[in-house]
Amino acid sequence: MTDVRTADAAKRLGVETTGIEIIDEADRTAAPRDLFWPWFAANVSVFGISYAAFVLGFGISFWQAVVVTVIGVVVSFALCGVIAIAGKRGSAPTMVLSRAAFGVKGQKVPGVISWLVSIGWETALAILAVLATSTIFERLGWGGGTGTKIVAAIVVAAMIVLAAVAGYHIIMRMQSVLTWITGAITILYIIMTFTHLDWSAISSLPSGGIGATIGALVMVMTGFGLGWINIAADWSRYQRRDASGAAIVGWNTFGGALAPALLVCYGLALAGSDKDVLDGIGGDPIGTLAGLLPTWVLVPFLIAAILSLVSGAVLGIYSSGLTLLSLGVRLPRPVAALVDGVILTLGTFFVVFVAEDFLGPFQSFLITLGVPLASWAGIMIADIALRKRDYDEDALFDASGRYGAFDWLSIGTMVVTSVLGWGLVVNSYADDAAWNNWQGFLLDPLGLGTFVKDPAGSYWEGTFAYANLGVLLALLLSFVVTYFGRRGKVARQEAGA
Repeated sequence: MTDVRTADAAKRLGVETTGIEIIDEADRTAAPRDLFWPWFAANVSVFGISYAAFVLGFGISFWQAVVVTVIGVVVSFALCGVIAIAGKRGSAPTMVLSRAAFGVKGQKVPGVISWLVSIGWETALAILAVLATSTIFERLGWGGGTGTKIVAAIVVAAMIVLAAVAGYHIIMRMQSVLTWITGAITILYIIMTFTHLDWSAISSLPSGGIGATIGALVMVMTGFGLGWINIAADWSRYQRRDASGAAIVGWNTFGGALAPALLVCYGLALAGSDKDVLDGIGGDPIGTLAGLLPTWVLVPFLIAAILSLVSGAVLGIYSSGLTLLSLGVRLPRPVAALVDGVILTLGTFFVVFVAEDFLGPFQSFLITLGVPLASWAGIMIADIALRKRDYDEDALFDASGRYGAFDWLSIGTMVVTSVLGWGLVVNSYADDAAWNNWQGFLLDPLGLGTFVKDPAGSYWEGTFAYANLGVLLALLLSFVVTYFGRRGKVARQEAGA
């Protein structure tokens, strides 16, 4: 009885108590247009402008970068939209629905990777929010030292954890409010910095080759839609059963892609106009962007930067809690979100106050996980494309049901394509994370690139060295193998055999 009373009390406070179980039919009241708010709020950020410097860092022209940005952002969020269809069909979190493709127990293979990616990237967002506060407080003359960082870390972590613990309904309401706040301040930033644009400098940026263009495209795709793809169905599981799949894809894509496509393109013009901005963003994105503003705008700019970073981190921590439950951890959903929130908080404090050389190796580790995540996405998208019916919801929780305990073709595909993919990507932090320099082992044998050790900084050379073809290979090859290799099995599953 105590548990029931506790759950009822939580519901009265608006806290979501539903974990990874199937959403009750009566609670499935969301419409496809509701998907706009969480995706837009999590991606409308002045921080998105900073991605432009990384795109131009591949040595491509402004117009090449614009095309790459629009295609990469839209396509990657459209892939998220396809995954979101599974949420409507099965009313369960993404990693539970993944059991149909990998088996009820086999799903733990991609589940662990998904959990690590979610925890890692959301910790990175929290760290950026803390460092942004310190940078802007220092410029305002309010002090940006240890005391400021401690308070900022506590406040940022508290906002993220409380929202994630509250769950779906409060997060959806919060995101609809944050959309207007961060959107308005982001527009103000564009207005205040528009005079900084130098179109002659922008148009003089030299064009890059095919390898650099592909590399920029892959970077945009992984930095935006593919970075969210492992949690896409978490936000569509409350959709009505009669919701249109095309509408779900459309609203997911529109909400996720609208702001990044516009902001990165504006950032391309901004970074292309000023070499100091182009060079400074890599080390201090928020501080560099803030440097273009008059002092009186810094406070609203800081608010927008923090809220947008928090908004993205909330989605990730909420979903990482669900993923943790899908791995077999027996906790109430709010407690699972709290556990992941504590990990995020400890990670933030460690990086900000203790680690001297952590960020480079940390980012290298997360980028490495992007290859198997792309492979999982290809398998999952093919599985969704093959299915014509809703999921057997009971079988998603029964290893002896129609989806089985392990799908060895899916697991084998993920392992093989990940290994091949790692052979075609490079460690961008070769000196900071030398333990990861085994990546790219296929580039030299295939004549695509050569690793150069240099006292001034190790690097790769070659047309396709930094194209990161391994991400595309893992995504596309996994889709093809799954689509043709599992057709018969999926048909038998849907027939009830």
